[in-house]
Amino acid sequence: MNAKPPATSGRGAGPERSSEDRDLFIRYHRDGDSQARDQLVERFLPLARQLARRYQRASEPLDDLLQVASLGLIKAIDRFDPDRDIAFSSYAVPTILGEIKRYFRDRTWAVRVPRDLQELTLRVDRAVGELSDELRRQPSVKEIGVAVGVDQEEILEALQAGGAYRAVSFDAPRAGGDEDVATIGESVGIQEDGFDRAEERATLQTLMSAVTPRERDVLRMRFEQDMTQAEIGDIIGVSQMQVSRIIRQAIARLRTAADAPAGADAG
Repeated sequence: MNAKPPATSGRGAGPERSSEDRDLFIRYHRDGDSQARDQLVERFLPLARQLARRYQRASEPLDDLLQVASLGLIKAIDRFDPDRDIAFSSYAVPTILGEIKRYFRDRTWAVRVPRDLQELTLRVDRAVGELSDELRRQPSVKEIGVAVGVDQEEILEALQAGGAYRAVSFDAPRAGGDEDVATIGESVGIQEDGFDRAEERATLQTLMSAVTPRERDVLRMRFEQDMTQAEIGDIIGVSQMQVSRIIRQAIARLRTAADAPAGADAG
């Protein structure tokens, strides 16, 4: 079925218009006249708008579809051969529709999946709808596979990929449940490093009971306050070599306490 381009600027769509269109195509394709290309885009832009509105959905902005349809129109103009015995509208309509359908297939998926899996997922989705109406129940994976003509593993993969078509925002309101949780994101758990740090502090506190108070002070000055062994020696009145020996002894005690069975006396 050939779609007739809507009339613009008060002109009809009869032989005179067709002749003008052909002259513009010849000027553009043979002479490289960019103004002729612009005029062709302006003449057939209503056709692109008409096709974009046909595929408009509540969740898809019309402006985005208009841009996609316009891109399809430009591609059709660039590829059209004016010497062919065919009306441009008959060539442009499938080109524009192909661009719109490709947009829905590729760009409206929340998570990018391979093209062949996208196509299979759409086929499976249609088959599920048809089988549900026919069987009056949800079809099994085997029944879907028979209808689509692929094995059950591919059906399961397609059903799983179907969840990538639309994602739910973490900012979306949470229905029901705890009134203190306003959005979905607030109900999702996160990685909390504080628990690990608290456990490490508790473990370290237990191990520190295995060393003497003097060794504990030396370890704190060396590893917490980042003091040198010479600075520590000046404070406690010993040589740097003695400070090194105290640190080695304390670390050895800590290793022994750490390796001891649970519940053993660390002293």
